[in-house]
Amino acid sequence: MAFGSFDNKSSSNAVSEINMVPLIDVMLVLLVIFIITAPLLSHSIKINVPQASSEPVQQDPKVIDFAVDADGQLFWNEQPVSMEQIPALMAAEAALDPQPEIRLRADLDTRYEVLAQVMSMARQSGLKRLGFVTRPGATPAAVPAEGAAATPPAAPVSAQ
Repeated sequence: MAFGSFDNKSSSNAVSEINMVPLIDVMLVLLVIFIITAPLLSHSIKINVPQASSEPVQQDPKVIDFAVDADGQLFWNEQPVSMEQIPALMAAEAALDPQPEIRLRADLDTRYEVLAQVMSMARQSGLKRLGFVTRPGATPAAVPAEGAAATPPAAPVSAQ
């Protein structure tokens, strides 16, 4: 079917453009049909599920306090222990389910060698939860280095 134009000079040439309006109308009708029928296609099966009421089990996490003082004396839950007793105590705790958390408190002057031995024993015994207890304090930038004099920060100088 050829469409004419209002120009009388070229009345013999046909319009070669595709009319998109009918294609858009068909697309919108199909879109509306799919929007309406999509919720109807979902299948649901009604099942009477039994109802039971239960309270969740509250497990208090067990925490073991392990302390090392400045002299190297070891304490297991505030009881003094020797270095030879620690592997047996840790192995017994590692066998529990869930494993307790070992909280390691060390004095500021404790030798690192003692802490390294304790951490090695905990790993060998199979303990997976080891934490360090620290005391909140000043930021490291505010703490003066050993032997350095603590000087207050300089006040800003304003020019007038």
